[in-house]
Amino acid sequence: MTSASVMWHDVECGGYAADLPLWLELARGETTRTHAVLDVGAGTGRVALRLAAEGHAVTALDRDPELLATLAARARTRGLPIETVVADASSFSLPGRAFALVAVPMQTIQLLPDRDGFFRSARGVLAPGGLVALAIADTLETFEGALPTPDVGEHGGWRYISQPTAVRPVDGAMRIERVRHTLAPDGGRRTDGDVVELALVTADALAAEGARHGLAAEPPRTIAPTEDHVGSAVVLLRG
Repeated sequence: MTSASVMWHDVECGGYAADLPLWLELARGETTRTHAVLDVGAGTGRVALRLAAEGHAVTALDRDPELLATLAARARTRGLPIETVVADASSFSLPGRAFALVAVPMQTIQLLPDRDGFFRSARGVLAPGGLVALAIADTLETFEGALPTPDVGEHGGWRYISQPTAVRPVDGAMRIERVRHTLAPDGGRRTDGDVVELALVTADALAAEGARHGLAAEPPRTIAPTEDHVGSAVVLLRG
């Protein structure tokens, strides 16, 4: 049976596609035959698999080995040569490697307790003139009461329902609360809570943090909201 961490990642993140055109555009603009893409917080491969299918040399980095194992299995099934690296995005090292694009999709940067560590690590693997691209949710709105549509998935007769229940401000962050329902084929049911906190950070603040590591800000890009997901700003920092 597919692990719970993989299922919840796929249910809550795997269906998002509004940002894929931008990651493909950035990869096409930055990569050459000798420089590759590093997908930070790659999860089960939502972005990495799409980039690799486009012909880019992709390395997928995530701290969760189960998610990366699923990514690797999916890559093998599709005949895509993706390298996986189990590491913390706040502190990683890939000696001898140089990436034209370090892509950090879907608010991963807002989950990190040490952004300075990330910038130090990213600068260390960035090819000369390469680009670091960071997606942030800078317009999260609070809600409590009327609930949005849940995320739903199914695998092997099991159903997974993730219901956002609140978005509320906490100290320096926005707290996203969910209730996760797991429905077994025999009718059994399990309910668990889940909480994610996204640090409140602006494009200007990230640009200033990147500048301390020799990265120069370029005009940010935007990803429009969808019915199910908030929009994003994508901060672009040139090495």
